[in-house]
Amino acid sequence: MAKRSKVAQEAFELAEPVVARLGFDLVDCSYVKEARGMVLTLYIDKKGGIGIDDCETVSRAVDPVIDEAASIDPDFFEVSSPGLTRPLETERDYNRYSGEKVDISLYQPLEGKKTFTAEIKGAEDGKATFVFDNGSEVTLSLEDIAKAVRHIDF
Repeated sequence: MAKRSKVAQEAFELAEPVVARLGFDLVDCSYVKEARGMVLTLYIDKKGGIGIDDCETVSRAVDPVIDEAASIDPDFFEVSSPGLTRPLETERDYNRYSGEKVDISLYQPLEGKKTFTAEIKGAEDGKATFVFDNGSEVTLSLEDIAKAVRHIDF
């Protein structure tokens, strides 16, 4: 999980139950100064990806909750997809993309390799299991994974 500012963390905690009731995962929240002012952004995800209608649905549901919070007063509020190349960090991330291929980078080599591509089988207890094209499996501690991103074929 990314380190959030106090305002972003408060917004995350307020928005998370609303987002969950709508069937989405709230994966992150940021509160940053941009040229146009202070911008509060919620990043949502779901199996199959996020579309503009999903962002609008969440925005309409969360906006009144944010407006009621006296300590949160952004100049702009937006809801976005985290993007295709957002690193997977939590068990929930790995389980959301179970069955999909990911590109993995490790801190320490595994059988002489620090990078590989494999399908996610699932994650639990701080570990994720991956299946290689040849059918072999490996289970790794999430702490041993330097970076994992969804594999994109063009």
